[in-house]
Amino acid sequence: MKKTIFTLLLFSAIGLLSCRKNTVFPNISQQDTQQILSYISANGITGMRRDTTSGDTSGIYYEPILPGIAGTSYKYSDSVAFVYTERSFDGNYIFPDTTINHYDDFTGHISINSLPYGLQLVIYDVLKRGGSMRVLVPSHLAYGVNGFGSGSSQNANTRIAGNQCMDFYIHSIVNEPAYDDLVIRNFMAQNGYAGWQRTADGLWYIVHTPGIGNDLITNNTTVTMTYTADQLNGIIFDQYNSLDGSGTAFDIPDLPPGEVEGLEKFATTGTYLGLLVPSQLAYATHTATGNAGLLPANSVLHYEIRVVSVSP
Repeated sequence: MKKTIFTLLLFSAIGLLSCRKNTVFPNISQQDTQQILSYISANGITGMRRDTTSGDTSGIYYEPILPGIAGTSYKYSDSVAFVYTERSFDGNYIFPDTTINHYDDFTGHISINSLPYGLQLVIYDVLKRGGSMRVLVPSHLAYGVNGFGSGSSQNANTRIAGNQCMDFYIHSIVNEPAYDDLVIRNFMAQNGYAGWQRTADGLWYIVHTPGIGNDLITNNTTVTMTYTADQLNGIIFDQYNSLDGSGTAFDIPDLPPGEVEGLEKFATTGTYLGLLVPSQLAYATHTATGNAGLLPANSVLHYEIRVVSVSP
């Protein structure tokens, strides 16, 4: 009896070993490649290339859109500014808003600023200054097995599930003032803004209602006003709009340069003024914290201001 049981166990062990020898399980890189190729096929994507710059090892695919300036690749020690969109392959996370998705820091810091290492790698390998491209990042070079975000991955746009490959669009910005001006012009065209004028340094303004006062606004002035400040996606960054219209006071030197310029040139007591402020006249490459959270670097801002009083 014991001999029979031993024999059965021996054959079972041999059978299991045989199965293990004949079964090849794909590793995560191979699974990612299969996932990316299936995604390309299912979505009818053409023009994708595999990034083989450092050898055919990363599994990143990209499609050039704008070539950029020849011979201007990024080093890890170079500062890079770009806007981007991103979506997970399963479609549960889609973030298409380039108003929020700004990056301005060293190339080598991309992966420590909550963006995937794969994005950092392909920017270093492929992207030229002023260029843009679509990038498919394998999960092991994206957010890995743990994913990213909070809540359930089944809730739209709150969490990226683990082992998700990512679909990015990135556009490198070389001339920030020119890019901001294009963004502002597109915003005005899309929203039917008419009658706005542009100053020499890129500030756009409109006087909705002329003022009734004669007090000049200077760097020594305190202005009491009501206002709304929002990003071009409509998210309000800061505001003060009292029910009685009493306003809140600011010393002019404490305001961003574009707001200062608009008030000093075009406003007095009673003025109702609209401003579209390019990033270099707002908070430039700095981030700022407002009512809606963190304002990204290089943000264009929209102000609507009513001047209540001017002193001294």
